Amino acid sequence: LPNCSTIELFVNRLDSVESVLPYEYTAFDFCYDESEKRPSENLGQVLFGERIEPSPYKFSFKKNMECQSVCPKSYNTEKAEDKAKLEFLKKGMLLNYQHHWIVDNMPVTWCYDVEDNQKFCNPGFPIGCYVTDTGRAKDACVVNADFNDKDTFYIFNHVDITIFYHVVENEAAGARLVAAKLEPKSYKHTNWEKPDCTGPPMSLGNKFSGEIKIPYTYSVKFVEDKTIRWASRWDYILESMPHTNIQWFSIMNSLVIVLFLSGMVAMIMLRTLHKDIARYNQMDSVEDAQEEFGWKLVHGDVFRPPRKGMLLSVFLGSGTQIFIMTFVTLFFACLGFLSPANRGALMTCAVVLWVLLGTPAGYVAARYYKSFGGEKWKTNVLLTAFLCPGWVNEEINNSFEFKVVFADFFVMNLILWGEGSSAAMPFGTLVAILALWFCISVPLTFIGAYFGFKKSGIEHPVRTNQIPRQIPEQSFYTKPLPGIVMGGILPFGCIFIQLFFILNSIWSHQMYYMFGFLFLVFIILLITCSEATILLCYFHLCAEDYHWQWRSFLTSGFTAVYFLVYAIHYFFSKLQISGLASTILYFGYTMIMALIFFLFTGTIGFFACFWFVTKIYSVVKVD
Repeated sequence: LPNCSTIELFVNRLDSVESVLPYEYTAFDFCYDESEKRPSENLGQVLFGERIEPSPYKFSFKKNMECQSVCPKSYNTEKAEDKAKLEFLKKGMLLNYQHHWIVDNMPVTWCYDVEDNQKFCNPGFPIGCYVTDTGRAKDACVVNADFNDKDTFYIFNHVDITIFYHVVENEAAGARLVAAKLEPKSYKHTNWEKPDCTGPPMSLGNKFSGEIKIPYTYSVKFVEDKTIRWASRWDYILESMPHTNIQWFSIMNSLVIVLFLSGMVAMIMLRTLHKDIARYNQMDSVEDAQEEFGWKLVHGDVFRPPRKGMLLSVFLGSGTQIFIMTFVTLFFACLGFLSPANRGALMTCAVVLWVLLGTPAGYVAARYYKSFGGEKWKTNVLLTAFLCPGWVNEEINNSFEFKVVFADFFVMNLILWGEGSSAAMPFGTLVAILALWFCISVPLTFIGAYFGFKKSGIEHPVRTNQIPRQIPEQSFYTKPLPGIVMGGILPFGCIFIQLFFILNSIWSHQMYYMFGFLFLVFIILLITCSEATILLCYFHLCAEDYHWQWRSFLTSGFTAVYFLVYAIHYFFSKLQISGLASTILYFGYTMIMALIFFLFTGTIGFFACFWFVTKIYSVVKVD
């Protein structure tokens, strides 16, 4: 930046940990600049409800300013419009709504001391705060002893902004901004035309009636800081995040336990299987063959097509799509392309990948449906393209229900729209997403399905008998339900710590940046889902139960049920969300996440089990 160049300060949507509903900056009737044009937002930002707008806070580089007036806002409670605006402002303070300001694509932070002399830098600051009718100071009201009137709101109508920069050598009179911090304050300003930023705080009684004027002011100062490098200017925000120190130890601890369990499972499987295969292949005489036992007994039924093969194949197609999308998105995030500095990049990447990955979804669904002996290929293709996932009756030919995720999302969007939230997707964006789905994703799914059906069916290593074998009475542990319930515990055990931080980033508006660890946990989830499913599949085959297809999908897919239970526990124990709309939105979005996670983990389990079953029956001699 050359000296005296204008620095632009942008304002973003306001959000709260006590409400799922974000609101645009203009919804609260703050001072705003109508003359300047809004910067364009990408798809990810729009989906997350970000609404970046130019602000009326103007300043130039290296030009310190003291107590500058922005604008006054006047309210008369006798006028219905003014009263509604004032009530909305009070609601924002009561629910601790936070401003999010941006300078040079960096969040303007409010840094304050927390326990153990630690400094926490919050990438937002509150509108104001509330002192209850019993005199208890809520939220930010604890920062000032003057905030002591009962049943009163205090508005932070003044900000002290400090911009840190360092001078760049080798460049002619240039400098770079490395941090932007502010401190919110409250002043009554008796003379708003010539404010002096002294005196009592700007208070607003809860039962106030009459006229009130709220003047907004700001101060700016520039400080040179040679210690912060431009490339690492986000570090001070990320390092001050709560729980980060605990996180490293917890994740390492979790990884060691999971790797140890994975090693145990793999060792048991390899040793036991090796003995089984050697014993089966040494049976030369007819008498020995007649005394077959264990998993070899069901070789004539193990590849018998499952019931509801249509639904399973469609689930596998959608699960493959989710798996590849997650893998590629996390891989790019690890390389640093999707850092918090690239606003909305993570969501944009995920949506674009989802749309482009219609081909593998169609191919996998068609290939497995054909191997299950299915003939209604048109229904299969349509379901794979539109069911993500949706519920289907196999008997109803050429019919499908509309995408369950889209229907859920549409209902959530209606609630957001009804509440006037910035997270409500604009009509244009909704049309754009539908166009991406119908014009790109659906045709790609059809192309994938065409190649899947054109290819010859999957060849199995053993023939299937015409008459199904009767399954003997099963013990409690080899019955379907106990196995499925037990199967989800190990995969969930390796992700629940990361899950806490992911839910924090979504609902508590904390930045998530540890994609390297997340990618590692993703790989371990992959291994544990596979191993747990293979182990239980082996036990069921030894118990002469050959219905492994749906069971393998549901065993690892049951991890999503534990995820759902954890999300409910998180809602009641960690969040302070209030209001019916926010509660419905939380559980609505959680259901979408659980459904996607179910397809993702279930698909991993099925493919692992399919590989295992094909492998063991291809190496054993069958008469």
